[in-house]
Amino acid sequence: MEKLSHLEPQRVWEYFEQICHVPRPSKKEDKIIQFLEDFAANHGLESKKDASGNMLIKKPAAPGMEDRKTVVLQSHVDMVGEKNKGTEHDFDKDPIKPYIDGDWVKAEGTTLGADDGIGIAAQMAVLSAEDLSHGPIECLFTVDEETGLTGAFALESGFFEGKILLNLDSEDWGELFIGCAGGIDTTATFDYDREGVPDDHQGYVIQVTGLNGGHSGDEIHKGLGNALKIVNRFLWNATDHYDVRISSFEGGRARNAIPREAEAHITVHEDDLENIKKYFDQFEGDIKNEHKATEPGLKLTLEEADLPSFVIDEDTQHDMVNALYGCPHGVHAWSQEIEDLVETSTNLAAIKKQDNDSLLVTTSQRSSTDSSKDDIASMVESVFRLGNAKVDHSAGYPGWQPNTDSEIMKITRDAYTRLFNNDPEVKAIHAGLECGLFLQKYPWLDMISFGPTIKGAHTPEEAISIQTTREFWQLLVEVLKKIPAEQ
Repeated sequence: MEKLSHLEPQRVWEYFEQICHVPRPSKKEDKIIQFLEDFAANHGLESKKDASGNMLIKKPAAPGMEDRKTVVLQSHVDMVGEKNKGTEHDFDKDPIKPYIDGDWVKAEGTTLGADDGIGIAAQMAVLSAEDLSHGPIECLFTVDEETGLTGAFALESGFFEGKILLNLDSEDWGELFIGCAGGIDTTATFDYDREGVPDDHQGYVIQVTGLNGGHSGDEIHKGLGNALKIVNRFLWNATDHYDVRISSFEGGRARNAIPREAEAHITVHEDDLENIKKYFDQFEGDIKNEHKATEPGLKLTLEEADLPSFVIDEDTQHDMVNALYGCPHGVHAWSQEIEDLVETSTNLAAIKKQDNDSLLVTTSQRSSTDSSKDDIASMVESVFRLGNAKVDHSAGYPGWQPNTDSEIMKITRDAYTRLFNNDPEVKAIHAGLECGLFLQKYPWLDMISFGPTIKGAHTPEEAISIQTTREFWQLLVEVLKKIPAEQ
């Protein structure tokens, strides 16, 4: 503890470091919610929790500010749990270990959880402060944002009263967001039969590691490598030209993260051993050359391994590698209205073995346009249906349509300009935020989203800028001060 306590703003960093010591993977937020309940009780603040686990903590207005409009500060309490290969860490019980590297706070071998731990810390700092000027405050803490926005979906009408909402879950300082993409998840299940390992076969493991990974909303346009795509490309060619069978294929973790690592256990007929090694050497060179600008840490290995106990039946193997090869990944369309905004994209996110002799493929689609979101999801579905997989879609979540006449946008933009002597960018974001779902239950809400710079979210390279965190806090304090009175 106390590695970060000397940083400014001190209260924010102290709370952030405390949050790092509370395990909070998605769908397992009980400990962080209890932590917040205890915090509210210790500070004599009113709090309540809904059936899904969302929490609200209220703070009365500062003296003389009682007539101001109530403001809702909102963040999500869960985090994506990713770790480097070889890092021993149990996200269900082990603390995150932050450290300082220049202007950045990072974590030792894991995701840091600044997404959205810094939002939680800022809310706690506001709630505990005795020297801030603000009207009535409601702090909303939602659960399970990262794996399906479950808390936002389940949020009940009337849970909070404020008509202005500040979402503290953005990752690009200097940019104020007034809109976001909607999204939907598409999963494909390949059921397979186990077959005995063919005679005269040798076991191998092909593995991809060292990719940057990244947030599938914020970083889908960067041309980053996809570990699943790379491994499957090898498998597609290898199974087409040589006597190669697949026993297992897994990689990726979160639906909203570009997969960094993947591996497949295969068997190769002894007559093809030399050819498969030569092919791998060529393949490795080609892949590294293609990704030399974006993925300098890329590592591919093909190593001998024990023979597996079974291989996947040949028909399913054929269907799976073909469907994965054809499955789109990356930017599908750019906005024709907003410069440099990705309109529609899809992420091939994860492949995981299930207990019932099946492989589950998870993909995620996003778009600023609902019809385009449905179209790209249908495109992904069609590829997997051609591969005889069972395909399902999530309920999806709506986008947040920009309101260029927003009062809170103008207040926040003017406050930023006063504080930092330059104008922020006001824009929409391709990443999904919970704001679209809030509008369904609270259609009168006036919302904006901003936050400090976070790079590498959803990867063990996640880092948050110390300087922009200080500026983020300054802006938040200034905006709260400038909230107008109720009419």
